[in-house]
Amino acid sequence: MRPPLRRLGLLVAVVATLLTFTSLPAPEARAAEALLSQGKPVVASSTEQPFNAQGAVDGDPTTRWSSGFTDPQWIRVDLGAQVSISKVTLQWEAAYGKAFRIQVSNDAEAWSTVYETAAGTGGTQSLPVTATGRYVRMYGTQRATQYGYSLWELQVFGTGGSDSGGDTLLSYGRTGAASSAQSDGNCWECTPARAFDRDPASRWATSPTTGWTDPGWISVDLGATAQIHKVILQWDPAYAKSFQIQVSPNGSDWTPIYSTTTGTGFKQTLTVSGTGRYVRMYGTERATAYGYSLWEFQVYGTGGAPLPAPPLPPDPAQPPRLVWGDDFEGPSGAKPDQSKWRADPGTGQNGELQYYTDQQNAALDGSGHLVMEARKEASPGRSCPPDPLTGSTTCQYTSARMNTGATFQFTYGRVEARIKVPKGNGLWPAFWMMGADFLTGRPWPYNGEVDIMEVLGKDVKTAYSTVHAPAYNGGNGIGSPYQLPQAADFSDDFHTWAADWNSKGIVFSVDGRTVLTLDKEQVERTRGPWIFDHPHYMILNLAVGGDWPGPPDGSTPFPSRMLVDYVHVYQ
Repeated sequence: MRPPLRRLGLLVAVVATLLTFTSLPAPEARAAEALLSQGKPVVASSTEQPFNAQGAVDGDPTTRWSSGFTDPQWIRVDLGAQVSISKVTLQWEAAYGKAFRIQVSNDAEAWSTVYETAAGTGGTQSLPVTATGRYVRMYGTQRATQYGYSLWELQVFGTGGSDSGGDTLLSYGRTGAASSAQSDGNCWECTPARAFDRDPASRWATSPTTGWTDPGWISVDLGATAQIHKVILQWDPAYAKSFQIQVSPNGSDWTPIYSTTTGTGFKQTLTVSGTGRYVRMYGTERATAYGYSLWEFQVYGTGGAPLPAPPLPPDPAQPPRLVWGDDFEGPSGAKPDQSKWRADPGTGQNGELQYYTDQQNAALDGSGHLVMEARKEASPGRSCPPDPLTGSTTCQYTSARMNTGATFQFTYGRVEARIKVPKGNGLWPAFWMMGADFLTGRPWPYNGEVDIMEVLGKDVKTAYSTVHAPAYNGGNGIGSPYQLPQAADFSDDFHTWAADWNSKGIVFSVDGRTVLTLDKEQVERTRGPWIFDHPHYMILNLAVGGDWPGPPDGSTPFPSRMLVDYVHVYQ
């Protein structure tokens, strides 16, 4: 099927694509060094109560972490994203480390030592390092006293990371208030808290009954006085043309630290300077006939009483490695591997006319392929939209759909499949991903959908790659049609579709040729929130009919087969 040289060439293409996608342009000037660790999630090998690990990264020199009285012991901080690390400062209590290492990691499993000593002095140690990673660990191997290891502060300095620019996200999970809030069929429970949950698929909106007026506002209590350096607003289409960012010591007396009359909507990153416990977006002129609505209202700075936000997923390591795959090897007629794929029976959506069976329409062919077969056969008792040919509401076609939702979910990587699609009016083969929270009840499109490949059987010279989110979905999804060189027919042979997905966006390709690049920052600035930084699962299906492809007709061949050579995931 796939000779060794082809596999080697494919791996080289994978590495080249990922290295290209994850590379960053050289900076014009060195970014200012910043304290990256304060307020970030932290864990330790053990704790001498009540001196827990958070005490070492809270910026308070009177609180500390202390370990159990054995060797080895460690404390680890999650910086939230891969960063460039230039210095680690340890402020030891009397129980210090005589021998210890400073280590970094991208996944909290594989560690690299960037500093090591067997002659630790205690006190304050400022250790210059040159490293890149998301996690930083002090790993103690020999105590200087009979007690454990104890740090007043573990401080990591460097550049890069998330939108914080080195500041701490102060607003996550804090108490919010607003002039009004919406809760109805159009925006269920769109309360102030939704703007501070770091979930880009949930939002706050003013009430249509009382809040579609000027002024309108939303505020957050940071829990303590803070120095505010940056505010990020991710607007819904109902945005503010004129607004202020205000601060207050008490939630009553407000001082503007930013003001505009030319708000642009979408994502606005505002550099500000102010001090206060409360921060407010105060809108004075709406840009639309509706109210004010924010997917995210993030406040960054120092001080406050930050609550550690859940860590963001790490980008795939380099070079990539195969972490999941199915080459569909097995005897003819065997069913797909149940440890990898589960049937997804049902009638489908989007006006589709088929009934997806419980794997009666999916089997191996004995030559290393999965065969997904669409048949013209009725399914008594199964209701579908009226068939355009017969008017019957009984499903007149069967086909196959299966997914990895119960067996394999993942965030980021290269997702790749080699597929041969069928030709015929009304056929709709697809290889795609759905956000895993769809399985726990979150409705589409709030979970996020990534369509790696869709082809309409009526036009097999064109394929589509698209993403769907609350702010852009259905016919407004972000994507692009594309063709093969010389407008070749996709159904004539196998083709390799891939999506290279990381924290910066997604690059779609066919046979190693890039067909669509989606940059996360650009999407946030021009279309709406990016909601794909969480686990997804894979889906293969062959639909019949539907709103987009239209119905089959007398020329459509049945049975029709979608052949899948392999599906691989690299990270």
